Amino acid sequence: MSLFVQTLSFNYTKRSNILNDVSLSVAKGDVLCLLGPNGTGKTTLLRCILGILKINQGEIHIGGRAIRSLSARELAREVAYVPQATSTVFPYQVLDMVIMGRNPHLGLISTPSSRDEEIAREALTKTGILHLENCLFSEISGGERQLVLIARALAQQANLLILDEPTANLDFGNQARVLMIINDLARQGYSIFMTSHFPNQAFLVCNKVAIMNEGRILACGSPDEIITDSCLSDLYSSSIKVVSARILDKPHKEVKVCVPMLV
Repeated sequence: MSLFVQTLSFNYTKRSNILNDVSLSVAKGDVLCLLGPNGTGKTTLLRCILGILKINQGEIHIGGRAIRSLSARELAREVAYVPQATSTVFPYQVLDMVIMGRNPHLGLISTPSSRDEEIAREALTKTGILHLENCLFSEISGGERQLVLIARALAQQANLLILDEPTANLDFGNQARVLMIINDLARQGYSIFMTSHFPNQAFLVCNKVAIMNEGRILACGSPDEIITDSCLSDLYSSSIKVVSARILDKPHKEVKVCVPMLV
């Protein structure tokens, strides 16, 4: 099991629990999508898994080892994180940004080797942006930046990828590109745990969905089982319907779409 979270609870000092008895798992090749409204604890859960926050109760195992027993360097070799967005005040080239993903594999005073650069270029090739390697990270588009961050995570060569709303603030085309890359990575054997505010994405690229509200996991299973009219309507306090749409040029193929009922 790449990620195993069992009865996890977390709270900040003098505050009630933000996470309550959270349990979930991600195996090799899984894409697990965590859905839930704003302020429900999704980002806090990611920070606990990444070792940024120390849990109050429960267990988190990554690659079969408890994160309590892992050093920061060991944890970084097991799990790679892709944030929603990032910026830099320094004029880093795209290749330099991706090479930063090699830090867990370098010595304290080591510099990246030719092999590290080769791994970084392989990651850029996987995400389809090798042509940007000499561009400044600060001067490329938001969608391209997100692909660079995914490439940096791939260069880290961790088996588990944590993606925090990977398509946030991207246009429709770049959303599709990121989802296609996620789909390809899962086929290659990566384990992926992502958060999203778009239930449709779970139908497109995920084999597992977890529903979170008020710091608790309410349901976990396949998208077809979990994402229903009643589930989404209760979760988001709005009337939402899940409908099937047939693709015109592929009459035997249907996709499920979540539609808010405005009238």
